[in-house]
Amino acid sequence: MADWGPVVIAVVLFLLLTPGLLFQLPGRNRVVEFGNMQTSPVSILVHTIIFFGLITIFLIAIGVHINTG
Repeated sequence: MADWGPVVIAVVLFLLLTPGLLFQLPGRNRVVEFGNMQTSPVSILVHTIIFFGLITIFLIAIGVHINTG
């Protein structure tokens, strides 16, 4: 049996937290900008920290598992 939980959680968080795709925190002109398709080094750092925190919570603290087979 394969455990697909970490793969699914990582892909979903990556898609949701790509800077500039859905939102950007901090934005260029505002604190939060939505769908601007631009990015900055500061927003990459902020989104990386958020990604690391959420993936740690979901995979280590909660222990999400999706088994196949």
